[in-house]
Amino acid sequence: MIRIFLTLIFAISISFVANAETETSWNDISKAEKSPENWVTHHGTLDGKRYSRLKQINKKNVKKLRVAFTAALGGDRTPGGAWWKYGGLEGTPVVEDGMMYVTDGWGSVYKFDIRQNGKKLWRMDPDPDHDYAGNITCCGVNNRGAVLYKDKVVSHTIDGRLIITNKETGEIEQDITIADLSIGESISAAPLVIKGGQVITGIAGGEYGIRGYLNSTNIETGKQNWRTYTIPAPGEPGSETWKQGPEAHSKDAWLHGGGSTWVTGTYDEDSNTIFWGSGNPGPDWDNEYRPGDNLYSNSALALDADTGKIKWYFQYTPNDPYDFDGVNELTIVNTKIFGKKTKALLHADRNGFAYALDAESGKFLWGTPFVKKLDWTTGLDKYTGRPMSYDANKDVQKYVPASSSGRGGKEGMSCPGNMGGKNWQPTAYDPDRKRYYIPVIESCAGHVTVAQKEAWKARALYFGGGPKMGPQIRGSVASMDPNTGKIVAKFDMFYPNLAGLLATKGGLIFSASPEGSVFALDSDNLKELWRFETNHGTNAPPITFSVDGKQYVAILAGLGGVWPQWFNSTTPGLENVESGNMLFVFSL
Repeated sequence: MIRIFLTLIFAISISFVANAETETSWNDISKAEKSPENWVTHHGTLDGKRYSRLKQINKKNVKKLRVAFTAALGGDRTPGGAWWKYGGLEGTPVVEDGMMYVTDGWGSVYKFDIRQNGKKLWRMDPDPDHDYAGNITCCGVNNRGAVLYKDKVVSHTIDGRLIITNKETGEIEQDITIADLSIGESISAAPLVIKGGQVITGIAGGEYGIRGYLNSTNIETGKQNWRTYTIPAPGEPGSETWKQGPEAHSKDAWLHGGGSTWVTGTYDEDSNTIFWGSGNPGPDWDNEYRPGDNLYSNSALALDADTGKIKWYFQYTPNDPYDFDGVNELTIVNTKIFGKKTKALLHADRNGFAYALDAESGKFLWGTPFVKKLDWTTGLDKYTGRPMSYDANKDVQKYVPASSSGRGGKEGMSCPGNMGGKNWQPTAYDPDRKRYYIPVIESCAGHVTVAQKEAWKARALYFGGGPKMGPQIRGSVASMDPNTGKIVAKFDMFYPNLAGLLATKGGLIFSASPEGSVFALDSDNLKELWRFETNHGTNAPPITFSVDGKQYVAILAGLGGVWPQWFNSTTPGLENVESGNMLFVFSL
């Protein structure tokens, strides 16, 4: 009897330990690569590699990968979505000690217990303003995920709030307003928690003529630490790059200059530096309205984490007339560049070039096209990284004339198109193989400029023109050697890569395609090793984790955003694919 009693007590205690809430310490976040069983921050690690040291699933056995469980999420067809038919799934799940937290497009957070085959434990609904989100978002009802800190789940809402939720109960502890809804700001990026309990928030809304910024919030008090604008005010460094256009009201172009920050950045604890990208200038296509280079739009920004002060910048496409956001992630790597050991930033830009920058200074190291066709410039200057077709003597850039529309009714056709050679979908980096992997959109698109003759109006689209659908868009996965910037392998896809990538020590690259396939490639040669058909349109990145020694791969499936709304004509067949809103988890 005593033995039975002790056995029962032991079993209860083990169960309690397995289900007890784990506090996510700063060390858990900053040293996340040492605990690959968890995935507690957006990119897996603060440096943005999206690389896991797990290798139970590997080249030899990945073909045996099967569905472990699925879970349905709500929020796909929600009242108030305006012209957006779906609230899509673009989020990165986070996992800690067998508990998974995911978001839907409206910012609800779901908690699942992996040990109980994905049993839902709670759902936190922040009750966003559906009418606002449906009408004042340029590119869909999207949320790219939550992160963990201490006993909290940290997330954003599309209507501009920072939400702090209790891990155990799912109750909202803090609801903090970040964005100004009166002028068209919104939030779709996942938060970044850095040293000192700071939450860094990027802002969306460039297509509504907002002025981009990064915001730092104290997670304990909910108070703002600092806010840094990406477009300088008159008198600030860089303000001279916003010159007077032909319209009298363009003197205030900087105030509505775009430069939004809607993709989550990275953080280097050693230098206490935040690295973040900024989006296109506004209005998008009428660059005659805003003569000058339009700093700090389309730029890599290095900011002091304590003060938000900009340490350095590098601009990819000055006076951008193509809608080539420079907002994509900056991956921090310690590697050799042309044979010299360097702490570098790797960035795959919408303009079709991949860049390596010195992380300490922002110095240009190399730039290489990663798309099959790039025609808006003839190349990059090997010393400065500026487009070769940039004319320093002109304030309004035309680059290669056939690719640029300009005022006067002339249409342009550029490759890549306005969706870019890569959009927000994240890259991956394998530090063992020293390979950088890029999810590619192989595209060309037309565009036309419509002079921005009216002054900015709050919550009105601020385009100065628009895109026109081009030829069929396809995709690929590219593998690049960061030492030289050379493409070493490509995996061609029938549709564009709208999901992003995951690299693992098992020698695998995981990704998905928008018609619903989840697949694994050989890290060395990008040959396909495994594929599973979800039958749900997919545009979210995969992750991997382990529970009780068993490795899993997880991905959200639910195609939303701009594609089913505007781009189906360029990807025939996708109009027949249901969005769905499902979580898929795989294991051996």
